[in-house]
Amino acid sequence: MPEGERVGRRTQAQRREQTGSALLAAAADLVVESGVRAVTLARVGERAGYSRGIVTHHFGSKRALLDALARATQSGFVPGLAGTAPGLERLLTLARGYVGALGDLGPMNRAFLLLWTEALTDTELSDVFRERDDAFRADLRTDVEAGIAAGSVRPDAEPHDVTVALLGQLRGIALQVLLAPDAVDTERLAPVVAEQWRRSLATGPTWSGATGPPYASTAT
Repeated sequence: MPEGERVGRRTQAQRREQTGSALLAAAADLVVESGVRAVTLARVGERAGYSRGIVTHHFGSKRALLDALARATQSGFVPGLAGTAPGLERLLTLARGYVGALGDLGPMNRAFLLLWTEALTDTELSDVFRERDDAFRADLRTDVEAGIAAGSVRPDAEPHDVTVALLGQLRGIALQVLLAPDAVDTERLAPVVAEQWRRSLATGPTWSGATGPPYASTAT
C-alpha cells in the first residue's frame, strides 16, 4: 500500500475518533446540566456542532450512545492503573484513586455517576449499568483472586463478598459527594479507605487467622 494512502486512512480514523469524543463530551454536558432525559441524538449533535445524522452514523441509537458514554467515563475514572499487575496493591490503588477522583469531578466523571443513579429508575439505563457494575466487580475480583494466589491477601477472603462490599462503599461515597460535597473530604478519606481494606485483606501482622475476619468464606 502506498505511504500516502496509509497516512490518509490513519487521518480519517483520527478524525472519526475526534468526532466520537466530541459527541460523548456533548452528551456528558447534557447529562450534567439536565439529566438523561435531555439527551437526544439531535441535541447531542447540536451541542457538539454536528448534525443528528453524524450522531446516528456513529452510535445508531440513544441506547448505544449511552452505552458508549458509560464505557468511556468509567474506563477513565481512576487514572494510573494501566500496566499494574492484578493483586492487593492494585486493588488498594484503585480504591484510593476512586475516592480521590471524587474530589475533582469533571463533566465526564460526574455524568457517569449521575447516569448510574438514574439507572435505578430508568429502564433505558438499567441494563447498561448492570453490565458496567458487573465488569467493575469482575475487575475487583481479579485483584482479590490474584492477591490470594500471591499470598498477599488472606486465603479465607471470599472474592465475591469483598467485591460487592468494596463497590458498595465506593458508590456510597460517590453519592454523598454528589449530594453534599462539602461534607466529604475526599483527599483525607482516600488513604483511609485504602488502609481499611489493607487491614481487612492483607496477610501478615494484621491477621492471625485465629478468628473469623470480615468477608471470610463460610463454605465448607
